[in-house]
Amino acid sequence: MGDFKNLTNQEAVAKLKKLAEDVRTCMFCTDLADQPIAARPMSVQEVDENGNIWFISSANSNKNFEIKKDNAVQLFFAQTSDSHYLSVYGTATIYKDQATIDEVWSTVAEAWFEQGKEDPNVSVIKVTPSDAYYWDTKDGKAITLLKIAASTITGKGMDGGIEGNLNI
Repeated sequence: MGDFKNLTNQEAVAKLKKLAEDVRTCMFCTDLADQPIAARPMSVQEVDENGNIWFISSANSNKNFEIKKDNAVQLFFAQTSDSHYLSVYGTATIYKDQATIDEVWSTVAEAWFEQGKEDPNVSVIKVTPSDAYYWDTKDGKAITLLKIAASTITGKGMDGGIEGNLNI
């Protein structure tokens, strides 16, 4: 059984930033009111000091059209190798101005856009979290593996996880 630790303000932003930037790829879900929801993998460009999560996307993608129809989104991050998990619900805003594109652009995005950051199809998506929940390890990967081994040998339950709300 794990511990619960709800985080607020800058501590919540720091945890969200650490997990999202460590995992880096999430399932970005749109059309939340429809079933099944639309989901696709997206790579995080950055998490800013306010906890906003930034992505680069094609302006012509289904995701962008879905956001224009309903800007509620859900992001699911999972890195099982390190036991990092994060669920973020929020609102998405699409930017097409060159200043925002320049600020968020990374060399990795060049693989998707032939003309680089000047490509007319480049857009930036900002997700502003309104609800977030995390699951993480207390002690890091190595100690957690030792605790799992000890738990298996002794038959006693393991106490290696921590979870809680992130109130940003």
